[in-house]
Amino acid sequence: MGNDVSLNSQQWLSAPSHQRSIHPAVLSPAKRAIDIVGALVGLTLTAIALIPIAIAIQIYSPGPIFYSQMRCGWRGKPFRIWKFRSMVVNADQLKHKVQNQANGHIFKNNEDPRITPAGKILRKTSLDEFPQFWNVLKGDMSLVGTRPPTLDEVSKYSHFHWQRLEVKPGITGEWQVNGRSQVTNFNDIVKMDLNYQKKWSLAYDLKLILKTIGVVLTKEGAC
Repeated sequence: MGNDVSLNSQQWLSAPSHQRSIHPAVLSPAKRAIDIVGALVGLTLTAIALIPIAIAIQIYSPGPIFYSQMRCGWRGKPFRIWKFRSMVVNADQLKHKVQNQANGHIFKNNEDPRITPAGKILRKTSLDEFPQFWNVLKGDMSLVGTRPPTLDEVSKYSHFHWQRLEVKPGITGEWQVNGRSQVTNFNDIVKMDLNYQKKWSLAYDLKLILKTIGVVLTKEGAC
C-alpha cells in the first residue's frame, strides 16, 4: 500500500511545472506563525480537558486514551495523526463489518457501532480532534487545510484527487464548515478542497476558523 502511495505521488510530482508550483499557503510564514500560536493554545486546552476525557474513555472502553493512524499530508507525505480514542480498541479490525455510507475514497457511517458512548460526545463536540494540535505544532498539519486522508484512500486517487494534497491537511477547512459528517460524496470534498486552494488568504483562514468555532458550538453537521 505504501508503495502505491509513493508511485502516485511520483506521478503527480512529474506533472508539468505549472502544476508542480508550490501553493502559497505552504510557503507563508504568517500562516505558519498562526498555526504555531493556535497549536499552543489548543494544546493548553487539551491538557486542561485531558483528565476528564481520559476517565470518560476508560469508563466505556478500557484501553489507550489516544488513537493514532498514518495519514497523508502535503503531496502525499505520510505522517502519524493523533486523536482521542472515540471507538472500541479493535475498531480497525472490525471496519469490514461496518457499511460504508459514503461515495468514493472515504469511509463514513453515521451509526457506526464501533463508536463508544463517550466517543459520540467527543465527536459531537470535536474534542476528539484536539490532539491534532500536536500535529499542527510539528508542521505536519495546519489549523486550516484539507481533510487528511488515509494511505489506503490515497492509493486509489486519480490525478484529479491528488490536487487536493497541494496544501497541508487541516484540523478544519471547507468540509468542516459546510456539512462536516453530512458530506458523504468524496468528489464534493475534493471540490471544497480545491475551492479552498483557489480562495486561500490569511483573512480567509481566519474566517474559516471563526466559522468552525460556531459550527462546533452548535454541533452543526456533527454525528
